[in-house]
Amino acid sequence: MSYRILAVVALSLIASLAPAAETKPNVVVIFIDDLGYADIGPFGATKQKTPNLDRMAAEGMKLTSFYAAPVCSVSRAQLMTGCYGARVSVPGVYSPAGAQGLNPKEVTVAERLKDLGYATQCVGKWHLGDQPEFLPTKQGFDHYLGIPYSNDMQRKSKTSGTRVVPLVRDDKVAELLTDEQQSRIVERYTAEAVGFIRANKDRPFFLYLPHTAVHTPIHAGEKFRGKSNNGRFGDWVEEIDWSVGQVLDALRELKLSERTLVVFTSDNGPWLIKGADGGSAKPLRGGKGSTWEGASASLRSPGGRGKSPRRVSPMSSPGPSICCQRS
Repeated sequence: MSYRILAVVALSLIASLAPAAETKPNVVVIFIDDLGYADIGPFGATKQKTPNLDRMAAEGMKLTSFYAAPVCSVSRAQLMTGCYGARVSVPGVYSPAGAQGLNPKEVTVAERLKDLGYATQCVGKWHLGDQPEFLPTKQGFDHYLGIPYSNDMQRKSKTSGTRVVPLVRDDKVAELLTDEQQSRIVERYTAEAVGFIRANKDRPFFLYLPHTAVHTPIHAGEKFRGKSNNGRFGDWVEEIDWSVGQVLDALRELKLSERTLVVFTSDNGPWLIKGADGGSAKPLRGGKGSTWEGASASLRSPGGRGKSPRRVSPMSSPGPSICCQRS
């Protein structure tokens, strides 16, 4: 019963592609960290402007009864596997250098789509284990670029003594990022994501773009600082909207929009204890760490506008629904 909404979207996508029987739909999942229900325009935000997300929602579907999970590692495991976190032994949040992660024996949506001939890439926060055996390249992704866990999980560099987080390329640490260098992370993720789309425009692809933003500490890019009416948190939300626009513009430019399913959602609701840096779930009552987590979700599928369903859909729905489209 709980898979119906995303299954309907998947079936609609198949129908829209029926005239081109050999065409497989592209899939883009944009996953934001700690974004609340009321933090973007389609769900009521007014202090920060999100014109690209507004357009995406107008052209697609808003999920107004959507549940993610209380915390990030669980949510990500559910998205990747289609199973509840407890089912795949992901109990909470993984720490850096931990011995545990998503078991490589679990089958992910990336592995399913790769078997169907898809190019696959993960760009952003993975947070399902940072040891080599747990990284995206061992879980169905051809390539990976990102900070493998939350941006507040800094550790002191052995050489400089500065608190840093690693930027991993595939399965190697490419750079150690200071707080100030994190201010370019949305820009760098976006360039990598758009580059992947361009490189794979002639074959089906799956892009998983789990942004580090808007988890604290807040590090909006220089061009976005002071631009919103909601402090640095609103500035970073506006940068995320810019990033979404870059992805959607690339799809339109390459004439891929009408055969690409785009999903935008967050891992859990706002981190309310962070105050002004934590976002909002209004009029919902909950936030991160609670089953009333207050996440938001919208989709854009080929064929234009959809309706906002009046049914509950869980975070575990997208993976199985996407895979059933062509399997």
